[in-house]
Amino acid sequence: MSKVTILITLEPTDPDAQPFRDAIAADPVLRESVELHFATGDAVAKPIAQAEIAWCGNLSPNMIDKAQRLRWISFWSAGVDGKITPQLLERRFLLTTASGVHGANIGEHIMAWMLMFTRDMHYHVRSQVAGEWKRSAVMSAVSELTGQTLGIVGYGRIGEGLAVRAKAFGMRVVALKRNPALRYNENVTVDQLYAPSELRQLLAESDHVCISLPLTPDTYHLFNAETLSYMKPTAYLYNVARGKIIDEQALIAALQEGRIAGAGLDVFEQEPLAADSPLWKLENVIITPHTAGQTPYYFVRAAELFAENLHRYLRGETLHNLYRHERGY
Repeated sequence: MSKVTILITLEPTDPDAQPFRDAIAADPVLRESVELHFATGDAVAKPIAQAEIAWCGNLSPNMIDKAQRLRWISFWSAGVDGKITPQLLERRFLLTTASGVHGANIGEHIMAWMLMFTRDMHYHVRSQVAGEWKRSAVMSAVSELTGQTLGIVGYGRIGEGLAVRAKAFGMRVVALKRNPALRYNENVTVDQLYAPSELRQLLAESDHVCISLPLTPDTYHLFNAETLSYMKPTAYLYNVARGKIIDEQALIAALQEGRIAGAGLDVFEQEPLAADSPLWKLENVIITPHTAGQTPYYFVRAAELFAENLHRYLRGETLHNLYRHERGY
């Protein structure tokens, strides 16, 4: 029986390719059933013509035209906004994402923001750079995460990873989920699970709000002037999803006017963030340049997820992280 041909869009000599080789070599079923090919750039043209499966960041329209045997595209990113083209939909490929790979590292990134704001570290770092010995003007400026409420808007795998870490700090955790019945880890619990129609209630009770939603037509500028007005003036907002979920000008106004306490931002409406953006100079903002997803364990976790989905594919089962056009992710 011929093996299933798979294209992995990494250079053959790239160290990040090794976890995929290891995942296949360690599994007797996959070792006998699939054949890996590694290529990037123009070198993709030959293996894509034979591939039944492609694991990639993206494929050009020209390469898709060459891929006459292709059935399944596994994107290496969790978000696929801008990647799902009419060409892909017309070909009716199976399309999957890497959702779940980032739960640990992005959860820690958000915890770092929360700890910095709660302990006034963002001010202390600026004072250190300026060579100034400054303490918070009032004792109440410094607080504790213990007993505070974290609201997670988009309770998927990143949300679950964050919830575990927030609970360890003694926080109350509430979350919003489109389908409350769909859970990835039943052992991870929150104090209250809300439906999308209850966003206002979640925002009103949260001391910290994290956005971990996919970008879809329904979530574009979900956080606008009206939505931000539901938050406490003492609350902080964090975005590790997509910049266009927030109306950036409305956020800047809310931050400048003290209508919310601060924000941790990893993504922006336009990237890189413009040098003249007011966000750079706001003392109640911590900016990271779309790095929350960075981790040295990314390709190891991605290979494990891909191998698990390969088993499902070979058995004719529904794949994990299957893209659904009707919901936009």
